[in-house]
Amino acid sequence: MRFVIVTGMSGGGRATALRMLEDAGYYCVDNLPIPLIAGLMELLDQATTEYTKVALGLDVRAGLNFSDTMEMLEQLRSSGHNFEILFMNASDEVLVKRYKESRRNHPMTTQDDRLEDGIRKEREVLAGILSKADYVIDTSNLLTRELKAELDRIFVDNEDYNSLIVSILSFGFKNGVPQDADLVFDVRFLPNPFYIDELKTKTGLDEEVREYVMSFPEAGEFVDKVVDMLDFLIPNYVKEGKYKLVVGIGCTGGKHRSVTLAECLYKRMQNRGQYGLTLSHRDVTRAGK
Repeated sequence: MRFVIVTGMSGGGRATALRMLEDAGYYCVDNLPIPLIAGLMELLDQATTEYTKVALGLDVRAGLNFSDTMEMLEQLRSSGHNFEILFMNASDEVLVKRYKESRRNHPMTTQDDRLEDGIRKEREVLAGILSKADYVIDTSNLLTRELKAELDRIFVDNEDYNSLIVSILSFGFKNGVPQDADLVFDVRFLPNPFYIDELKTKTGLDEEVREYVMSFPEAGEFVDKVVDMLDFLIPNYVKEGKYKLVVGIGCTGGKHRSVTLAECLYKRMQNRGQYGLTLSHRDVTRAGK
């Protein structure tokens, strides 16, 4: 039997991951009180022919003693129970945005607390289980289909896993550097298509702009050098347990050069290793050059 404990930050995608695992054939139980977990495992062990894949959702609402969860889980593991831990995470900025959009109260905030206080408290409480997680998925820049593909890769196709998700992000410097970017590359050394009338209103998602930008040898050389750098960096980041790497590609407005080169870099990085890969364009719909 494969037993997966799905936990993580409130708003990080735990409930969505459970639904996806259920669709993939897992028997799912959500938010079971912590003291009952041992009993559930015992019952499932006695019914191995009926339940071969089980996922248990666990979050801070499961009990006031959640900080002691790891001790209990270690006791279960030493007693012969096998399980894996999937931790769903997201940046503070994204969590705040999601909570404000949903208009829900954070489970760790009181009437006098700010939302940021609840997120900070929850991170402190979950630090122990995060450090022991077998899988960490950061959903800050993941589309729903990308999350499903990552879960299928791990829990359905049983492919090799490392915790790193590489997010390639195009942006415009005039709108600010992304706060969560780990590596930032400035591609304003290339001619700007904005100043060509027939390309001005198009973006790097259009073939005409891509052809123009990539017609300069420096563009291809830039992509070659970044791919070479990432091939070196990624295995070392994985070795150190890093689970998210955001690669920012910036031009002036984030519509032409950065989008073109981010698209090119994404295609080059596909299928180069056992890590997740996402692509997003922050400013492609904004007005400006």
